[in-house]
Parts: sequence; structure tokens; C-alpha cells
Amino acid sequence: MTASTVYIGSGAGFAGDRIDAGLPVVETLARRDGPRYLIFEVMGERTLAIAQRIKMRNPELGYSPYLEPYLRGVLKAAKDAGVRIVANLGNANPLGGAKKTLEIARELGIEGLRVAVVLGDDLLGFMTAEDVAGLPTIEGVTIQGKEIVAANAYLGARPVAEALTLGTDVVLVGRTTDAALVLGPLIHEFGWTEDDWDRLAAGTLAGHLLECGGQVTGGYFCDPGFKDVPGMDELGFPIGEIGADGSLVITKAENTGGLVTKATVTEQILYEMHDPAAYLTPDVALDVTGVTLADDGKDRVRVRGAKGHPPPETLKVTVSADGGWLGEAELTYAGPNALARANLAADIVRKRLASRGVIDPVRVEIVGAGAAFDNDASDRQRGANMPLDGEYRLRAAVRTADKATAQYVNDEVLSLFCSGPAGGGGYRCSITGQVNTASVLVPRGPVEAQAKAQEVTA
Repeated sequence: MTASTVYIGSGAGFAGDRIDAGLPVVETLARRDGPRYLIFEVMGERTLAIAQRIKMRNPELGYSPYLEPYLRGVLKAAKDAGVRIVANLGNANPLGGAKKTLEIARELGIEGLRVAVVLGDDLLGFMTAEDVAGLPTIEGVTIQGKEIVAANAYLGARPVAEALTLGTDVVLVGRTTDAALVLGPLIHEFGWTEDDWDRLAAGTLAGHLLECGGQVTGGYFCDPGFKDVPGMDELGFPIGEIGADGSLVITKAENTGGLVTKATVTEQILYEMHDPAAYLTPDVALDVTGVTLADDGKDRVRVRGAKGHPPPETLKVTVSADGGWLGEAELTYAGPNALARANLAADIVRKRLASRGVIDPVRVEIVGAGAAFDNDASDRQRGANMPLDGEYRLRAAVRTADKATAQYVNDEVLSLFCSGPAGGGGYRCSITGQVNTASVLVPRGPVEAQAKAQEVTA
């Protein structure tokens, strides 16, 4: 019997989102009848590339480092309530993530937990790095001549739906579209066909609204005095109520902070919406230009009017390449005449790096003096009439292929302690490996032929 309403909640909108946000969502879903799901959307282009590097060093790893804290907090409650979990916590290693999930279940005393994975997004599993490097770049930095560390295609929702037919409690995916975490369960529950464009569009819009967690319930939306949001310390994460006809209500977990209004929903609809008439996914091209919103009670907004069109014949692929190193160092100047001392420190660093042969571009800026909107030469800050007294933080940052150069830039900032202006303090520095990403397109047929779902056993 086909369900009339499917309830899908969000437990995280990015890797590092609140660890405990998913439990109130599960507790709310437990009080609903019908199919219920919890999603975790924690993957970005760079997190996936970093995960690929981790997997190269240890083939057992490469799944999200947040898999354990997120799942440990909700796995038993979700299993007991019959709430199924769909998540891209698999990152570069869904199989490894599945084994870790089963291990967590054993530790928690959860009996009979079943886990499935979706595979096939990793192009390097069936293409060479040279073939990938030859694909034309449509956005991002050039990858020519760089070491390619990952190439992952955005799969659609069909493989997720296939995984759910296996009857498992948890489905872990690698790279799919974010919306596929929601559309997959809807296809599974309602049996929407591949050319049911308007319903696929409605499901994709539901996924787009849920994928960023608390953003649609007041997080990021909040601007005190202009757009106030109550209870931000206990922000409730969203739940979508989706009907078989594509009807959609956005609400949130019960007894939590935050709010759901037409304004919060509008902002999330427009988030990363490059073309409102054709938001491209592997499943459907979503058109939101006719979408309307209506209040449906406290913290409930009804969404109507999504239209769909056939998707493109290509899939987007994120190619990740070695990006060298980022060196960053900071030092604070505070009190009387602090800006003048910080400016002198910046000039010292610039002159010494130039005279000692550092040819990589180095950004030297004064945080607190408009740096966020300035250029590398600090032209805006130099022309502004900032108060001399206050608290300013010198920051120097360099991107370089040479780790020693990154260390040298950091050391020049450190040397300001005794060889720079008076009163510098609070030194912090870091050197981190960087990954450059670029987007390319590939014909969808050969990639989708590799996609498959399978259950993983201990």
C-alpha cells in the first residue's frame, strides 16, 4: 500500500553541524505515522577530496569523520522508532562507513541493524587520471599538470531508491546530489517514474529545502534587530512532510528553538540557485519560478508550484587535484595607536618577504580594519579613516607549492614579537595541505551504468 505522506527530517546540513540536532528530529518523527527518514548531508567538494587523501593513506578510512558522532547519537532511537537513515556520511569510502556503522550498532547493543551503500560515483574506479584530466573544465581552477586525487560524479536519486528496496535501516552514499538524499526515499515510497517531472521537481525542492539543516529554520537567516530568531541555542532542525502528489510542508522538530516562516523558506529556496528556471540535477531540471508559499500554522509553511523538465544528458563531476600548501599566521595589536603598529608590522612583513625572494602571492591584511572586503594590497583599508586605538589583528597568508615557503612566511610574522612594533601578542599559525577543485561534465550513461546498491554485512 502506497503511503500518503512521507516525513523526512534533517540531522545535519554540513560536516561539523551540531552533533545533537538529529535527536529531537527523530523524537518528533517517532510520533508520526507512515514512512519516516532522517538525512545527514555532510559532504562538500573539498571534504570529499580530503577524504580521498585519507583513504589513500588508510584504505579502511575515508568515510566522514563525523559518521560516528552523528550516528552514535541517534542510531538506537531511530532503529527503535523505525526511522530510516539516508546519509552521505560514506564520503570516499561508503563500504568502510557501513562497517563502522555496524560496529557502532554492536557497541550500542542494537540488534538486527542492516546497512546498504551506493557505489559508482568514483570515476577513477573505471577511468584513468589522464582521461579525467582531458575533460574540459566548466568552472573552478585549472587542473592541468596537477596530481588528480579524486573525480566524483554527482549521482541522482535512483540508486538511493534502489538501496532502500533492500530493506535496510541505513543507506550510506558517496557523491550524490544533496537533494537525492530526500528524493530517493520519495521515489522509493511513491514509485515516481523517471518522467514524472513535476513530482520529481517537488521532491528535489524538498531536498533543497532540507539539505542545509538549520538554515531553513532560522540559522544563518538570523540578524539581530532585523531578523530575530528565538532559541538559537537550541535551533530545531527541519522536517518535510511530502505527499504522493508532490505537496510539501516544511516544519521543524517539536520543542526546539528557531522558526519556519515564508522568509526563511524563501531564503533557502534561493540558496545556491544558479538558475531559478532550470536548477539542474541528474533527476530533473527544477523550475521554481512559479513556486508559492503559504502559512500552514505555527512554524509550518506549505510550498506549491514546483515544475520539472527533463534533466541534462551529462553529469557534473568534481575533480580534485593537489593544491599545495596554505600558510597562515596572525598577531594581535591592541590599545592606544594599535592600528599604526599593526600597519607597520604589515609593511615589515611585505618588505622582508619581497627582499628575500618569496615570489608566491602573499596576502597581508589587518583584520578589524575592513579586511573582509579589501584586496591583497589593502587599498580600501588604507583609504578608510579607521580609529588608531582599538584591537587589530595582523594576518599573513600564502598559497604555495613549497611547504618551506609557507613555514618561512609564518616565521616572519612570529619574528615580530621582538623585531617588530611594540605590543604584539596572541600569535597563531597553521600550514595545511590544499586541494584545488574543478567541475567537468561527462556523458551520464557510462557513469550511471557503474552505479549500484548493495547491503553490507559484518
